[in-house]
Amino acid sequence: MPFPPVAHPAPRIYNLFPLLSGPVSRWTGHLSHIAAMGFDWVYVNPFHYPGFSGSLYAVKAYDRLHPLLDEGSGRSVDDQLRSFLEAARAHGLKVMLDLVINHTAKDSPWVTEHPTWYVRDRHGEVESPFAIDPANADNKTVWGDLAELDYTPRPERAALVNRYRAILCHFVDLGFAGFRCDAAYKVPADVWADLIGAARDRAPEALFAAETLGCRLKEIEGLRPAGFDYLFNSSKWWDFKADWLLEQYNSFRSLAPSIAFPESHDTPRLRAELPGTWPMARVEAAYKRAWLFAALFSSGAMMPQGYEFGFVRKPDVVRTRPEHWEDPAFDISDYVGAVNDLKRRVRVLNWEGPQRQLTPAPSVSALIREAEYDPDLAVTLINLDLEAGRSVPGGAVLGQLREDQGGALREVTPRRAHGVLTPDATVLLAPGEIRVFVKDSRTAP
Repeated sequence: MPFPPVAHPAPRIYNLFPLLSGPVSRWTGHLSHIAAMGFDWVYVNPFHYPGFSGSLYAVKAYDRLHPLLDEGSGRSVDDQLRSFLEAARAHGLKVMLDLVINHTAKDSPWVTEHPTWYVRDRHGEVESPFAIDPANADNKTVWGDLAELDYTPRPERAALVNRYRAILCHFVDLGFAGFRCDAAYKVPADVWADLIGAARDRAPEALFAAETLGCRLKEIEGLRPAGFDYLFNSSKWWDFKADWLLEQYNSFRSLAPSIAFPESHDTPRLRAELPGTWPMARVEAAYKRAWLFAALFSSGAMMPQGYEFGFVRKPDVVRTRPEHWEDPAFDISDYVGAVNDLKRRVRVLNWEGPQRQLTPAPSVSALIREAEYDPDLAVTLINLDLEAGRSVPGGAVLGQLREDQGGALREVTPRRAHGVLTPDATVLLAPGEIRVFVKDSRTAP
């Protein structure tokens, strides 16, 4: 790769799933592998003591470990976590905690100790959070093991916010460098601004990423005053044709840059979504393609544990156990590392500048991603045809660029010969192939 590392790269995140990895003391055994793939963050789902359902996201006590995650040595929770955090730093990794503050377990002691902290129905019973399918308003999912917290402005809210401020600051002081904020849209922006400000008083570089999947666009917009560093986007579900993804991207990039992912703990594994008749070589190619696209589309990228091995079992926040670790169907760790190296070296791939789509040839999509204030840009060519190769005239792409962006573009596609794209060149795309060409003002092609 001809470019030096970016000074302030966007996060390249590996999601270590606690119930699959086992007790905290075993998490360190995964760090060398994570670092070798070129990730710089480890995101860990909630590891706190759960309520009656056993779900990682039904937190009953934030100061205790999930019984399945305690190493059983008698060491304190803080000591166990501190050992992991120190080991992660030794591998050049920062750790991101999943921060769940929009609800607790329904059997949390807070329900009786602080009854005014919760949303209650007309009978005085604690309400459970729910979600309505945007495509079908009659499809309503209710999480009966959870109790929804009440953040409506009123005097009682101050004590609730103070409690979470203390919990958050404790984890900051312990050494957690970032926080994925679960269902961030369920908590008012002014509350987030308060908490984020308190964390940054202690650790100015603390990173906050808002999980907003499945909410309405106006709910994302409502988070603008909160001060989030990143949002998680919905690029996983894009068909490479519809306008909605780029409309959202360009609407919210001024709120915060975004993080893409090919799958997550909330989604089925990618293999479950691919045709069961595909040979494993073709499945492996689909995995490589999905990770490359996630890395190219937005500033940050996140990959869940097991993706690199083609795991097929979806992580379950209640039932997953270490014995569910699967034999690899393949191993694309080296390829993931090559993509991550590309990501950490190409400046424009770490910035959420303007992005637009072209169709330079039949069944070919071209994404042109620009820097906001520099002539840097990236052109991603995607063959939408999974059965046949396609060709793209260089002039059909370069002719759409601004004058200051003109000239040859350097190819940086991982595991390909790195030539240049000129107006008289023809780019050949294998079935389903993605190729990327960049202009980086630090180095001429």
